[in-house]
Amino acid sequence: MEWQVSQNGSLALEVGIVPAALGRTGVTKASDKREGDGATPLGCYSLRRVLYRADRIARPVTVLTCRAIREDDGWCDAPGDPAYNRPVRLPYPASHEALWREDGLYDIILVLGHNDDPPIAGSGSAIFLHCKRGDYEPTEGCVALAPKDVRALLAAARPGDSLRIS
Repeated sequence: MEWQVSQNGSLALEVGIVPAALGRTGVTKASDKREGDGATPLGCYSLRRVLYRADRIARPVTVLTCRAIREDDGWCDAPGDPAYNRPVRLPYPASHEALWREDGLYDIILVLGHNDDPPIAGSGSAIFLHCKRGDYEPTEGCVALAPKDVRALLAAARPGDSLRIS
């Protein structure tokens, strides 16, 4: 199945149309996406795997590959590093994002297949679907939903499914 997020910030789920937060600078063509630009890349991305904070929430109901986030989980966002746009163990010497966060945004993460096969340095990293902040505040380039909507998507998603941002 192909799940669709529109540029106006909505996603169609079985429960209906739900709001979605997108990048703080809007959306951009995937070919124009640059590290740190704050834009959500347009395109169709495979649903790779699910990560979640087991100390805060129950394991999401999903048939997708799923594992608990550890305190030393990170994601490399340094374009010149060999681990660019890949998970890393912290501490890590290059620039990275910590996945163990206190703000709840990464209590559930759906890793999307953006710029990962293989990663192209500088073309954007850590493009996830994750939990929203506040009243759907903009993201750094990810797609963010209410936690209940993330769970609804994960419960319905199947291996081979994708998310289209259009």
